[in-house]
Amino acid sequence: MPRKPSPTLTEAELRLMHVLWEKRAATVAQIAEALPPPQPHYSSIITILRVLEKKRFVRHREQGRAYLYEPLVDRDTAADSAVGHVVANFFRNSPSSLALRLVSKERLSRDDIGRLRELIDQYEDEPT
Repeated sequence: MPRKPSPTLTEAELRLMHVLWEKRAATVAQIAEALPPPQPHYSSIITILRVLEKKRFVRHREQGRAYLYEPLVDRDTAADSAVGHVVANFFRNSPSSLALRLVSKERLSRDDIGRLRELIDQYEDEPT
């Protein structure tokens, strides 16, 4: 029985998406050239792109004899989806649990602490 496609990006899919987000559109050859080592085989890139099309992350159009692939989902939307997946599956739908975990595990810079304080102040000033 085939596996159900993941609603989030796998590591291999994400590598290709980074190239497409950077280039905005690219052929398979251009994607292969832009990937950092280790570079997957050309046929593997095509397979990954087909999966990304099924997941509606990319689309293609003909450009001469090649297909030009372009992202349908921007980086922020994909990141939001991935974070939502992590929150749902690891933190029982509690974004604050994820935030507390991140803050408790990582030493924050003064700038980051200042930004967090500003966000907290904004939330405290908003009517509930």
